[in-house]
Amino acid sequence: MINLARKIAIIGAGHVGSHCAFSLITQGDTSEIVFIDIDKPKAAAQAGDIADAACFMPHPVIVRSGDYEDCRDAAIVVLAAGVPRKPGQTRLDTMGDSIRVMKEIIHPLKNSGFEGVLICISNPADVIANYMRKHIGWAKHRVFSTGTSLDTARLKRVFSEEIGIDSRSIQCFSLGEHGDSSMIPFSHVSIGGKPLFELMKEKPDIFGQLDLEHVLHRTRTIGMDIINGKNSTEFGIGSVLADMVKAIFHDEHRVMPVSALLEGEYGQTEIHVGVPAVIGKNGIEEIIELHLTGEEQKLFEESCEVIRQHISLADKI
Repeated sequence: MINLARKIAIIGAGHVGSHCAFSLITQGDTSEIVFIDIDKPKAAAQAGDIADAACFMPHPVIVRSGDYEDCRDAAIVVLAAGVPRKPGQTRLDTMGDSIRVMKEIIHPLKNSGFEGVLICISNPADVIANYMRKHIGWAKHRVFSTGTSLDTARLKRVFSEEIGIDSRSIQCFSLGEHGDSSMIPFSHVSIGGKPLFELMKEKPDIFGQLDLEHVLHRTRTIGMDIINGKNSTEFGIGSVLADMVKAIFHDEHRVMPVSALLEGEYGQTEIHVGVPAVIGKNGIEEIIELHLTGEEQKLFEESCEVIRQHISLADKI
């Protein structure tokens, strides 16, 4: 149950954690943000810098550094600790280092008395969400990752650039791994409420020119383009996290693509993977199961297999 104080603890004060905090204060939905990091001077410095910016925001917010005991009365804990990707690395390449970091977090977080929602951002996001839920032992609705929410935002941007329609008028999801095996159920893409495949037939001069393989490729590789250009991604994921927090704090019952535990949905069990889910005050309320075509189901299963293999490897680290 969400704490009315709307306090958020962010574990990890690096690029991602700090941009999550900044996005949160711009939304005005948070009353207190606490940074927790093994590098305490850095956590304090990030908190101080963002606290200065908070003076110009619409609502007052306390931003400070702290420790795991601050999780006790937090409504949401954001897990942003880990090792950032380097140019040329996939998210899965960071798994070994990230799991070793998680091992240091599990016990103090579990023993803190925290009873809220844990949102995992650390990569590989699907594997980390599964690992944390399993080793802490919390209910499945309380532990999930941002999953394919950022992939979906990138997909909308690609569509917008290709067809000249505002991304907010495009309804679509990226599913599967938050990574290179993600897939797009094009049969469920609509623009202004009209199915993409219908528009491709009716307006071949505009929509018929779409190269769907190119759309998928660009959606998968945008993140690496950003990493290659500046060694990190931060603004996009920070905005995703703030939007997800808003859905929880306002009990919006909003459908978002998150990495949730599947227990039979989509034919999958015991695996965290990016799928549409209803998000409310207690976290995940329901998994939305799309009816995929045969080819889409195959691609989804292949992506799940990539995650499953790395879940198995993570347990051996």
